[in-house]
Amino acid sequence: MSISVVARNADPAPAVIENLEQALRETIVETAKAQTYHWNVTGMAFGPLHALFQEIYEDHFAAQDTLAKLIKALGSHADGRLIKAIEASKISECDGAISSTQMIENLARDQRLLSSTLRQIASISEEQEDIVTADFAIERAAAHDNFAWMLAAHLEG
Repeated sequence: MSISVVARNADPAPAVIENLEQALRETIVETAKAQTYHWNVTGMAFGPLHALFQEIYEDHFAAQDTLAKLIKALGSHADGRLIKAIEASKISECDGAISSTQMIENLARDQRLLSSTLRQIASISEEQEDIVTADFAIERAAAHDNFAWMLAAHLEG
């Protein structure tokens, strides 16, 4: 998604900025986790999972850029340091030395968490009448909901 980098609210709610920064941190960690799983997945579902994990990390890499631009447009600093993302993220790292089922479960849980963070951003942004930030957050939450659904479908049956 492309957003305007022109600040839309001269005084955005601190909670909007804080949650955007949290979403950025979580997205950074989840991007690395999905790529690690992409490299290490094995088993009967290797092909589809390898492709799905790649789709996730590519999507999330682009989302990081948009989140950072939005944070800057709202007058804050986009901190991209990995150590800060790892320290503050609600999503944990993983070395990828787990089963494909555990990979799916982890990513599905993380996608729901990311969706929740973004829904909170949407709610606060709507209260502030910042419809551009709210729209972005809703669109990203829907993307994470879709990934959670796709991942969970691999566990059925």
